[in-house]
Amino acid sequence: MNNRIQNFAEQARIAMSTVEGLSIKDWIDAYNQKFALLIIQECVGVVEGGSFLHDQAPTAIFARECSGAIKQHFGVEE
Repeated sequence: MNNRIQNFAEQARIAMSTVEGLSIKDWIDAYNQKFALLIIQECVGVVEGGSFLHDQAPTAIFARECSGAIKQHFGVEE
């Protein structure tokens, strides 16, 4: 595994560094949600940004459907 997961953990920690007034449990829940969102966004980006894609090629259409399904499954909106 490369350093991406560690980078996502650090990004989530930085995002949460300005959040105040949460209990430890709520902070951990919010951190975990941010961390998961970063991973989901990366996965969608890999599907949508594949170098194998061409605008109207069947693979591009399939990739858009896949990325939409991933976002819908996890309740992620852009």
